Amino acid sequence: MNAQRETSVIQVSGLTKTYGTVHALAGLDLTIPRGGVYGVLGPNGAGKSTLFRILLGLIRPTSGSATIMGGPVGDVSHMRQTGSMIETPRFPPYLTARQVLRWLALEHGIGKTSDIPYWLERVGLTEAADRRVRGFSVGMLQRLGVAASLMSRPDLVILDEPTSGMDPPGIQEMRALIRSLAADDGVTVVLASHQLLEVQRVCDRVAILNKGRLVREGAVSELTAIGERLRLSVTPIGQALDLLGDKGKLEGEAVLADIKRAEAPALIRALAGKGVDITEARWVGTDLESIFFSETGSIQTVEADHAG
Repeated sequence: MNAQRETSVIQVSGLTKTYGTVHALAGLDLTIPRGGVYGVLGPNGAGKSTLFRILLGLIRPTSGSATIMGGPVGDVSHMRQTGSMIETPRFPPYLTARQVLRWLALEHGIGKTSDIPYWLERVGLTEAADRRVRGFSVGMLQRLGVAASLMSRPDLVILDEPTSGMDPPGIQEMRALIRSLAADDGVTVVLASHQLLEVQRVCDRVAILNKGRLVREGAVSELTAIGERLRLSVTPIGQALDLLGDKGKLEGEAVLADIKRAEAPALIRALAGKGVDITEARWVGTDLESIFFSETGSIQTVEADHAG
């Protein structure tokens, strides 16, 4: 096993998937490192769900190669180390949440029955454990799906839209769970989500796909630091803007200075020398949403259900 495979959980090379004339994936190259939380982003039709389905052995690629947990896609010994939730999960409606996890353990060999209370508590379903899932909201089904994906205590878990249908407190709880899985349990979490603010909060690294290709990849902290500007709370604002010229921009009651970090001390001295009072100075970066729309442009939706 080469060094890259030892430090990665997923490797994709030249991966292509076509449906007639639709290219869901178009020669995708991607390496997802072991550890932390990794986000796969893209507009509808970018290829996120197609990628996940290929990695989980649910569909075959048209061409290219993919490995997961160091082995070929579909290899049983490696797939046992992987948990997943793709789209809104479906469970027998007449079963309770507790019975669903018991059914998975006894009938499908996924996890141990003794772990059921633990995972129900981790996803916030203890109080609903004995309710039939036919009455569950979409958000509750998502929670149960995440619990099911974790029952085998996997090294890697792949989650498609894990916060779909959740209210703000539920989203916050799921964010905490995902971070805890990575930080405390040593699980590598790979997720897809349209909620870019949540991705920025929870993910260590992201890949942005567009039209089946990788258009941007990197650490969230590094991506959002690109184009960072110095935000200054000053009086008088007009005098500060005059001094900055085309490098200054008004934002609300503050001034954004488009400068490098090394230039900041000289700027602050110059402003003070002109009698400008600075009450706050802090660096602000580009948010992930701005990067996303810069890379993908207008959202292109591919009609085929399996092309997402």
